[in-house]
Amino acid sequence: MHTTPAEAKAAARALRRRLADNGINLSHSQVLEIVASQLGFPDWNTAHAALAPSTSSLGAPVPVLRIHDETIARAFYLDYLGFMIEWEHRFEPGMPLYLRIHRDRATLDLSEHHGDGTPGSVIWIPLGDLEAFHAELTHRRHPRLRPGIDRDAPGGPTMEITDPFGNTLRFCEPQS
Repeated sequence: MHTTPAEAKAAARALRRRLADNGINLSHSQVLEIVASQLGFPDWNTAHAALAPSTSSLGAPVPVLRIHDETIARAFYLDYLGFMIEWEHRFEPGMPLYLRIHRDRATLDLSEHHGDGTPGSVIWIPLGDLEAFHAELTHRRHPRLRPGIDRDAPGGPTMEITDPFGNTLRFCEPQS
């Protein structure tokens, strides 16, 4: 996930408290410089400028996939694919679930609401090491899935998985 300036500042506050608990007292600006360095920036000013969202730039799109059963969706997306819950919403108990999940930089919304998403949608998800992800899923096992890798797919090696609701996830290791 993309780090924001607010998240970096929160990390700096936490680091400062942790260091103080161990008898190391640094100023807030000193720990901001440390956090900037950990994020790969030469200094805090550069980090802040790079992390701040531009008011004229678009954010990454978040696909909405239709689900029909919360328990099955959680088992598939969280337990099998390894996504984590970012947040979830219901208007009241017993109402349909709307759930945002993420894994690394991939974010998906799952919705039980009629009219959200279309079963049978296809999502293309780039990743860095398809072999490692395939091995992880093979180790985890799913009762109805044994995904394979298409090494000749356009764009690079691809592993296609259909979720329990008919949505297709294409995990691809793009070739440069």
